[in-house]
Amino acid sequence: MPHLTESGITNWTPERLPDLSGRRFIITGGNSGIGFEAAHLLAARNADVVIACRNEAKGKRALEKLVNAGANVGAGRCDLLVLDLADMASIRAASAEASKRFGAVHALINNAGVMQTPKSTTADGFELQLGTNHLGHFLWTALMMPQVDQDAGRVVTVSSIMHKFGRINFDNLMMERGYNANLSYNRSKLANLMFALELHRRLEAVGSHIKSIACHPGYSDTPLQSKVGNPLFKLAYTVSNAVFAQDAARGAWPTVLAAAETDAVSGGYYGPTGFFDARGPVGDSDVERRALDANVAKRLWQVSEELVGESFDM
Repeated sequence: MPHLTESGITNWTPERLPDLSGRRFIITGGNSGIGFEAAHLLAARNADVVIACRNEAKGKRALEKLVNAGANVGAGRCDLLVLDLADMASIRAASAEASKRFGAVHALINNAGVMQTPKSTTADGFELQLGTNHLGHFLWTALMMPQVDQDAGRVVTVSSIMHKFGRINFDNLMMERGYNANLSYNRSKLANLMFALELHRRLEAVGSHIKSIACHPGYSDTPLQSKVGNPLFKLAYTVSNAVFAQDAARGAWPTVLAAAETDAVSGGYYGPTGFFDARGPVGDSDVERRALDANVAKRLWQVSEELVGESFDM
């Protein structure tokens, strides 16, 4: 499988991070797992970090844990923003609040997601996994672009190695027919990667200084697997996590690279580079060729704009 870029970044570790004083990072799903570990790594380099999550109580506990991390957290400010990506009204309210409370955003980190859920819909009637993982972040990013633009910042979209098994079927996009939790998740993560690449192409076409960068955590042990709907999958993840998975802190490295590494390139895709990209040294990662289909990405973009009722102002 091809790499999107050959950025020259190999065997990356957080020790390469510069001082991030004065730079703001907003992380969806920053209250747990990869998101929280990324928040901690960024805060340790003096970044201003905003945890955006739908459960305010869990967000406050995560914020308290982050602030109380002591010497491992630097001099930056840590804040909380309530955001439910499965509800367009919540997304619009959160973006309005972010506009009032926060200034320029160096990196908008689209990390939150749901995985292998039973058939369900968002508040607006979208299939839950595509609606949350892709459409929610699509709308959130569209609304937040002015703040990212203030800092010539970057949009970081977290995909997954499971994008390699995803397919975009416009005739059954919401899986009203033949719902399959695995296929739905894979589709949503392919959509994440295609969005990141199409955003890069559109930004490049207008000469924007904003970067669009994708990443994935490999196979990491996070709370996401414990929330899957199928009990058999949950049991399987318990076993496989213990044997094969890396911890969430290591899984957050590609996200932090994409968000804060000076040499990270727009249009890039970073993650572990070992067997099946599940773990190993972090650098330019493999991408499934379907993700490179610009025609499908363009159509997905247009359909997404129609569904969420919002266009990007480049």
